[in-house]
Amino acid sequence: MTLKSVPSKTLDLSIPPEWAEWLRIGTCSWKYDSWKGLIYEPGKDYGPWDYLPDYGRRLRTVEVDQWFWSLFPGSIRLPEPGDVKRYAESVPDDFVFSIKAPNALTLTHFYAKLGGAEKPFAGRPNRAFLDVGLLERFLERLEPLGHKRGPVMFQFEYLNKQKMASKEAFFEAFGAFMEKAPKGVAYAVEIRNPNYLSKPFFDFLARHKLGFVYLDGYYMPPIGTIFETYKPAPARFLVIRLHGGDRGEIEKETGEVWNKIVAPKPEAIQSAARITVENIRNKIKTIVNVNNHFEGSAPLTIERFLEALQKESAT
Repeated sequence: MTLKSVPSKTLDLSIPPEWAEWLRIGTCSWKYDSWKGLIYEPGKDYGPWDYLPDYGRRLRTVEVDQWFWSLFPGSIRLPEPGDVKRYAESVPDDFVFSIKAPNALTLTHFYAKLGGAEKPFAGRPNRAFLDVGLLERFLERLEPLGHKRGPVMFQFEYLNKQKMASKEAFFEAFGAFMEKAPKGVAYAVEIRNPNYLSKPFFDFLARHKLGFVYLDGYYMPPIGTIFETYKPAPARFLVIRLHGGDRGEIEKETGEVWNKIVAPKPEAIQSAARITVENIRNKIKTIVNVNNHFEGSAPLTIERFLEALQKESAT
């Protein structure tokens, strides 16, 4: 079902000024030609470096996903300093990048489905897992962002017992890593094993002043359920990622043209609005990042989220 199509003019995705200190809303990545008429100018020809300046005129944050894909057989790929500098120069002074840490830090093993020349590495232990030196080098590459560097998010895959014996083993390993990690950085954790969700898990985050990443999608329970059960606020900031489920299904339905809502998720949007309003009232900074795979068009989902936010704040 299609709820909305491309409007006649770009969307107004601004948030009320009284929320600006506590809330930022953006998307996961930004280089989509099919956002013309939503965020980008319909008649403009965009090169790879033309999108971000126009994006930054409409939204105050974006999630950088590209530096996550870092673990390759025989090498680890880190951000190019010139790219980081250009990103910083492309957006306004009050813009914030939320950044996924390299998967070289968060994967316990190489992907099991590697093929071709990479097949011999499939399933092997990743020696860079939770390597503090690698984190230090990564953060050095981010220095051109300056104060525009927002949360650095550690996205862990589904940690089964073959990859991590227990959540207690995770607490020990990740806790030792965080004790040595550079200070002055807003670190956040995204976990994809629902069995980790527990009071000890959120107590662990609080001890290390780690933000929590609400993830809508994959193996996790609805974000509203997590909120009602745990009311997580381990740090004075958190991230909500409206990510969505099966990528292949929605990519087939949209043809990877991301300008329509094709899989509406009103309950998840309402839950995100409720969590956000509660955070604003408690002066907890919140970043909401929306993926095209969530409903079919991240900008249109943001518009729907802002409408839900207004209604929720009025209750």
